[in-house]
Amino acid sequence: MKHRSKIPAALLSICLSAGLAVTGAAQAAEGRVIVLGFDGMDYTFAREMMAAGEMPNFERLIEGGGLGQPLGTSVPPLSPVAWSTFTTGMDPSGHGIFDFIHRDPETLFPYLSTSAPEEPGRTITIGKYQFVLGGGGYELLRQGTPFWEVLEERGVETTVIRMPANFPPSGSASRELSGMGTPDVLGSYGTFTFYSSDIFLEERTLAGGEVKPLDLWTGVAEGTLTGPDNPMLVKRSKLTRDFTLYVDDREDVAKLVVGDTERVLRAGEWTEWIDVEFEVMPPVFGLVPLAPNLTAMARFYLRQVRPEVELYVSPLNFDPERGDLPISFPEEFAAELAEISGRFYTQGMPEDTQALKGKILTPGEFLQQAKIAGLEVEAQYLPVLERYTDGLLFYYFGNMDLVSHMMWHSMDGEHPAFEEERWGPYRGVVRELYLTADRIVGQTLDAIDDDATLIVMSDHGFASWRRTFSVNAWLRDNGYLTLKNPDKKNPSILTDVDWSRTRAYGIGLNGLYINERGREGKGIVDPAKKEALVEEIRQKLLAEVDPKTGERAITKVYVTARDFDPGPYLAIGPDMVIGYAKGTRGESDSALGEINPDVYTDNVDDWGADHGMDHETVPGIFFSNRPLRREVTKLKDLAAAILGEFEVDGFPVAAGMN
Repeated sequence: MKHRSKIPAALLSICLSAGLAVTGAAQAAEGRVIVLGFDGMDYTFAREMMAAGEMPNFERLIEGGGLGQPLGTSVPPLSPVAWSTFTTGMDPSGHGIFDFIHRDPETLFPYLSTSAPEEPGRTITIGKYQFVLGGGGYELLRQGTPFWEVLEERGVETTVIRMPANFPPSGSASRELSGMGTPDVLGSYGTFTFYSSDIFLEERTLAGGEVKPLDLWTGVAEGTLTGPDNPMLVKRSKLTRDFTLYVDDREDVAKLVVGDTERVLRAGEWTEWIDVEFEVMPPVFGLVPLAPNLTAMARFYLRQVRPEVELYVSPLNFDPERGDLPISFPEEFAAELAEISGRFYTQGMPEDTQALKGKILTPGEFLQQAKIAGLEVEAQYLPVLERYTDGLLFYYFGNMDLVSHMMWHSMDGEHPAFEEERWGPYRGVVRELYLTADRIVGQTLDAIDDDATLIVMSDHGFASWRRTFSVNAWLRDNGYLTLKNPDKKNPSILTDVDWSRTRAYGIGLNGLYINERGREGKGIVDPAKKEALVEEIRQKLLAEVDPKTGERAITKVYVTARDFDPGPYLAIGPDMVIGYAKGTRGESDSALGEINPDVYTDNVDDWGADHGMDHETVPGIFFSNRPLRREVTKLKDLAAAILGEFEVDGFPVAAGMN
């Protein structure tokens, strides 16, 4: 099932169909179910804290006969895969999401798995300007029927807040707000900008951000914010907006001026959301312009004013009050939430992990930014809960996952990246996240009646990530992948592979593909010999021993044609999914097709923990205030069990039935 939202290429206006058919059973199903989704909550760690008496509300949740158990996660245990499995009750063969990254088999070019931009339709060109008459927008690539659609067909009102892999919103709930997978104004998952007046600082592009100069003259610093391509111009050109910082000559203070907005900031201070308006087309004869301006919003952080001026600017977010991007259903729902709590991050993963990885923000500054993002989500929850009367309420909290990626290894003194001075002060951060979750559960229990079912769940657990495995380097060293020039530094499968002698390659964090003739653009492996080659590679991978640890590096290798369900989207995915041993994960650059010099390396990155491992080693959690009518042991079971609380059968819905 495809979900499309038609908007102009620059995302300047939207057109959502606002109507919801209620069909199905003659009598509406009844029930009250609240589901709290804490992304990345680890069962073992939660149980340890409960045993120490630190999570009394989780104990309270299950003390009257409720459930508290591990929840088997997806294969692979990556967030977009896991949440899609929860949403549809199917594995990747049924919902079509196998990783964060998929590839075009013809070109091998990688792309984001959950949504894709669509080209605009017909245009009219007048001089250097073009006018889009229709088309464009984003397409939700997650397939299958979301479980809340089945409830709506039975007359059950549903509210789904920030469900990952649900952008654009499916439009099948009473109310939806999109979450992980929602882009920023640039169309990325989040691109920050860091400005400095240091003349020796190199202007450069980082993963997830850019470093740019500030022109500083006698206390006045000037910079330029860069937006997306101007959709009104035939020739591509970026939208820009200048800003100015007036630096006090005695105090560590500066006045920020962006358009008509002025803010005085002390060094170390963050702003609220500030409008950033980009002029798309100048007024004609001084009248109203023929196209509206693009208004984004950003948070500014003045790091310092001496000896150099340094300014961090968050990714440019869409304003939820304006409706320029289809982030909610109905369209006005996002604005209603903003009215309740104030404007909020609309990009799907707001915690700026890339700024910490790139050494732009310190760990302490990252935690300040992450706290801002987390508090925005919390601020909306209680008002939403107060308005909830019956039906289904799903509410997602993503702060725990993204902060754990960066802070979990502060508890692991044996981690290769651990430095006492840098990470020691943050040993208690993850524990604080779990205490916050416990407080939210307590607030929920206080607010609901005895007839409501409360489910607290997570999509996967967590583990320290100490060792890195580069699958493309392993394929090269074992004769399955051949380079044109073995001496070239930083080769990539996109440009540097001899495909006439390459039988396998890796794309994505856990995926391995056979270079199959008739499927890949330069495929050479006979389809009749593919199965034998897959088994040969699988056995070799399972025999791999990390030379540093003396332990197995890989504990599972799943053959998708054999180990996944025979769903309609099986062909989208890799031929094998690698389940790394706990503590080991696939190399990040290898996920995009790069070929590292070494197969094994220590993980010295600030991203020190993960869950992209053998799924049996990182289960999520499943807690409820009462036993459910249907048994739940794994994520794939949960949606049908929720429907069971409304006495609704027939889920998951087979492809082509909706």
